[in-house]
Amino acid sequence: MSDWRIYRGAGVPHEGVRELPEPPPWRDFTGAGTGPDSPGGASGDDPEGADTARRLGAQRRLVESLHPRPEEVEAVNAALYLRRPLLVTGNPGTGKSTLAHAVAHELGLGRVLRWPIVSRTTLHDGLYHYDAIGRLQDVQLDRAVAGDGSTPSARPPIGSYLRLGPLGTALLPARPTEPDGVPLPRVLLVDELDKSDIDLPSDLLNVLEDGEFTIPELERIADREPVTEVLTADGDKVRIEGGRVRCTVFPFIVLTSNGERDFPAALLRRCIQLDLKPPGDEQLAAMVSAHLGEEALEEGAELVQRFLRREPGQVIATDQLLNALFLTQRASGVERVTRDRLAEMLLRPLDRPR
Repeated sequence: MSDWRIYRGAGVPHEGVRELPEPPPWRDFTGAGTGPDSPGGASGDDPEGADTARRLGAQRRLVESLHPRPEEVEAVNAALYLRRPLLVTGNPGTGKSTLAHAVAHELGLGRVLRWPIVSRTTLHDGLYHYDAIGRLQDVQLDRAVAGDGSTPSARPPIGSYLRLGPLGTALLPARPTEPDGVPLPRVLLVDELDKSDIDLPSDLLNVLEDGEFTIPELERIADREPVTEVLTADGDKVRIEGGRVRCTVFPFIVLTSNGERDFPAALLRRCIQLDLKPPGDEQLAAMVSAHLGEEALEEGAELVQRFLRREPGQVIATDQLLNALFLTQRASGVERVTRDRLAEMLLRPLDRPR
């Protein structure tokens, strides 16, 4: 009987970690799961392709079978047509974030800009960051150099201390694309908006309505420096005129929520709302096949059925099932009781009190 364990708890040092097998496709950060046959068709050094592969599944031909429900397709198209954000609500692990990557992949809209929300997140974080302290330190260094008789180096422009956030980058004017010169929208994922403080949803209203914002630090010097180069969330440099950023094509914005709080009516009326249900039989089968292959689906049929037969209202995320399938099949040589114990540990309902 094979021993699948790397760490054995014996307290004796050994080299077992060198035998650690390849990671699950959705936890592979080397980019090895990407390539011409993977989502995005990216090479291993392309972070866009690696991120898409982790989200959608490393096997491109099976990704295409991940057919969403009609109401999901209709909500996405409504948001695209109306140039409105899509507010997606659902339990953890139902594929809310994956939806943004699926749209970007199918429509060829490039890398998804991601803005993860926490309780301290402000609108300013999403728009841009100005490193005032770094600029002050450089000024003080210049003065110190001038004081000792040395020739101070040229002071970096203010744009060197500015970087657009994910929302600010998404609102940049769209560039014409090949082959017809049509400018395309960026895709922005605002992840877990319900984790924010009480003010952020209301603070977003004007930006989402107007599709523009200003950078006061650049507005103040617009008469001396009408055009400033700044970094984007992609790491590229763009030119900002007069300290104002205004979109020419409204981005495709996906706001996700676990339903832990209510949002103001003013935000809801500006969004297309979608309640995402847990995946059904066909969707789940396609998802497992996309990440682990057809064989994993057949070998793990019992776990899949257990997931589908869970109690109504019981919250078990899809990635918990993927973790259970991956690990129990890697430990296939051990006794049944061990594999059952691993599955029980990994499929613990998220809403069950400890």
